Amino acid sequence: MTSRDNAARSARVPWLTLKTRETLEAWLFVSPTFIGFLIFFLGPLIAIFYYSMTEWNLLSQQATFVGLGNFQNALLENPDFWHVVRNSVIFALGLVPLNMALALSLALALSRPFFGVVFFRTVFFAPVVTSAIAWAIVWKFMLQGEGGAVNQMLAWIGIDGPNWLREPNWAMAAVIVTRVIKMVGLNMILYIAALQAIPRDYEEAAMLEGASRWQIFRMIVWPLLAPTTLVILVLTTIGSFKVFDHIYQMTGGGPENGTLVLAFYIYQQGFKFFNVGYAAALALIMFAIVMALTLLQVMLRRREME
Repeated sequence: MTSRDNAARSARVPWLTLKTRETLEAWLFVSPTFIGFLIFFLGPLIAIFYYSMTEWNLLSQQATFVGLGNFQNALLENPDFWHVVRNSVIFALGLVPLNMALALSLALALSRPFFGVVFFRTVFFAPVVTSAIAWAIVWKFMLQGEGGAVNQMLAWIGIDGPNWLREPNWAMAAVIVTRVIKMVGLNMILYIAALQAIPRDYEEAAMLEGASRWQIFRMIVWPLLAPTTLVILVLTTIGSFKVFDHIYQMTGGGPENGTLVLAFYIYQQGFKFFNVGYAAALALIMFAIVMALTLLQVMLRRREME
């Protein structure tokens, strides 16, 4: 091959190799997601870490570096913080088991085809896609004192209902129940999908052996639902600690701070009292609590499966 042929062949070689072009094309395809990740996730996360180390008031626009002072204030000096954490734990302990039990019961009832099953699934799932603020407003009117629809129905059977959202002993229970009704449809759909994925051969074989419905559920269905149950448990727990809209619209954290949960407390500190640094520290503490609970649930589930 002459030098002229080599020069002509080199001229035909593109400036970018095929591997380089494929790499650039791949980065171009993922760049919108990557840029969104930097702007809307990584950037705010770094900003929260920075703000949590400062004492910054939005009104004065003055920031003072205090190190871990905000965390020390929340964990060791401010008694309101532990009251708020207690309310958040009570809310989660009330919402998660009730939501999962009701979702599983509905899924067991609606997983088999029968006349009208689509209608009932739609009815129970409709609150999930309903505006949370609109849902809370409707229930706020329904749970009023003597004029509320709930107490009026109770009066028909001779029960004098309380002012649900204005009495400390009832406000938390009312918020939990309305939140369960709002979100139970999502977990119901997840359970229905898991139930329909279980082969019917297992159930038929167990019935031929004389197993009862309860034995089939306990020994066959429930163990096969374990992965779905873990996902639902983790998502529902995280959602219970992030609840804000119901508290904001229905009780505002009252009465007597009886429904003041962590997410709403962070909102108060940041946008009502304008203590941005303290609110950022509280947000990181909430993130740590949710992460710890999630890892604990995963570890316990793995140990149980082993």
